[in-house]
Amino acid sequence: MSDLIAVSYPDENRAEEVFETLKRLQTERLLEVDDLLYVTRSKDGKVRLHQNLNTTGTGAASGAIWGGIVGMLFLVPLVGMAVGAASGAIAGKMSDYGINDKFVKDLAGQMKDGSSAVFLLVRKATPDKVLAEVGKYGGTVLRTSLSHDAETRLQAALSAAKAPA
Repeated sequence: MSDLIAVSYPDENRAEEVFETLKRLQTERLLEVDDLLYVTRSKDGKVRLHQNLNTTGTGAASGAIWGGIVGMLFLVPLVGMAVGAASGAIAGKMSDYGINDKFVKDLAGQMKDGSSAVFLLVRKATPDKVLAEVGKYGGTVLRTSLSHDAETRLQAALSAAKAPA
């Protein structure tokens, strides 16, 4: 079972920095996530989701492969690839993997203009090492599925940290 963690930051760029740090921690095997994304809310209130996985591109690529295979059966592989890529891209765009996009947008709607947030579904982590890395960015816990004690420890680590300039 994965735990949901959403942390907000007072400026628009901080969540991207944390996002990149979390991706690095994944490659170092200190963190395993089912989903990772960040959201920015511009000064004019526009909300943008920045996904870790591009489902549209993935859908188009797999659709092109399968369309090409089916197209070869009917001796029109290029047409099959084109139709497969288009339908795969549409299916990928409509799919929602991991954290529900509507949930993220609803929560982002409560954020202040010019802010950002990181959302992740944590499957497994080395808490002391992960907190040492992401704690230096500060932040405020928006929502978690952690126990009350674990959420309190997370917020204390984020509050104790001084965000980099």
